[in-house]
Amino acid sequence: MPATTPRTLDAWLEYLERVHPVGIDLGLDRVAEVARRMGLLDEPLASRIITVAGTNGKGSTVAMIEALARAHGLSVAAYTSPHLLRYNERLRFDGNEADDAALIAGFEAVEAARLADEPVSLTYFEAGTLAALWLIARRRPDLAVLEVGLGGRLDAVNVIDADVAVITTIALDHAAFLGNELEGIGREKAGIMRAGCPAVLGSRELPASVRQSARERGAPVSALGPDFYWQAATVEGCFDWQGTAPQGGILRLDGLPDPGLPLDNAATALQALAAAGIVLDERRCRAAMADVRVPGRMQWLGQWCLDVGHNPHAAGYLAGRLAAQPCRGRTWVLLGMLADKDADGVIEALDSVADEWVTATLGGERAREASELARRIEAHGGKVSYQAATPEIGAEWLAERLAADDRVLVCGSFFMVAAILTWKQAHAA
Repeated sequence: MPATTPRTLDAWLEYLERVHPVGIDLGLDRVAEVARRMGLLDEPLASRIITVAGTNGKGSTVAMIEALARAHGLSVAAYTSPHLLRYNERLRFDGNEADDAALIAGFEAVEAARLADEPVSLTYFEAGTLAALWLIARRRPDLAVLEVGLGGRLDAVNVIDADVAVITTIALDHAAFLGNELEGIGREKAGIMRAGCPAVLGSRELPASVRQSARERGAPVSALGPDFYWQAATVEGCFDWQGTAPQGGILRLDGLPDPGLPLDNAATALQALAAAGIVLDERRCRAAMADVRVPGRMQWLGQWCLDVGHNPHAAGYLAGRLAAQPCRGRTWVLLGMLADKDADGVIEALDSVADEWVTATLGGERAREASELARRIEAHGGKVSYQAATPEIGAEWLAERLAADDRVLVCGSFFMVAAILTWKQAHAA
């Protein structure tokens, strides 16, 4: 244990960042060794385990799987990352965030195992993942839903075998770690698949390497399009879903409420539960879809829409959603991005719906200046009305100029959305 044991959650998080300062260190050997010492590999964490990987849509898919399972009376643990406002958001039991005391106990268990015998170095994410898995194992819920942090094959979450593997989308992101070649990225994401266990593919545009990986592992595939799909319902604001039962029969649910999240992900969540052997009840599915909410994903707060989308694929989805909901006033985009993200691709994707732009500088070692974003926007022919030193300053400037019919899209980074959520909460108090 550290010479002075951290007493608060914030102190633990600071300690974890300091003890292994490398933020991302892909590989399972170190994590698997500590997991073995903790007994996490001795028996399943839960009656069923669904692991979700992908470039975009993981968080909303996890949230919908969680909501649907809870509506069917199952006890559910959900592990996601990153968080927006509180680290506690990363681990939920039956819809409730883990409290500080539980997370501290988890970190203490990880640290004791890490230092037992030969010390093992763990990153912040790896230690957090192991703490969450330890806490889940102590509860043994009916279902554990685990979101991969980065990639798949070498991600800390993949130390646990999934009963059902879900791949949402695959696009270019985190190129420094995953490369710029989609087939290779697909192979990494598919690394969460297990021999003989169902794989649910939640995009119609996945690289061939994903299906090839499933064949190599003997993982039966259910794919969006041929095996399950959604379509607009006759009732406005609803959708119909058709899926495949584990035994091969056809499943159908009609008139499900549109949750305001990507319907490809909603369809994928339903198919993942069916693949896990859960008998879907139409009434319970309707209730779940009507209630599910995911902070920072097409989250409307009055005239402000907040979304953590930070790559061209996600930005394209946002542009499509906004284009389908035209407003009488101007559409402002308040954009802040990290230096390692494809700003030009995001700007190009949003250009068709943005009337005016406000750029903001994000802090930290991966910071990108508002002025650089502004130059890129102007090179694409966009109008930059203001360059803000921080997201909050950009929001203040915008709030003074918004007309009643205007709207604002805040996007480009988790950090951007977190800053504006905090700012909105302060102004609502």
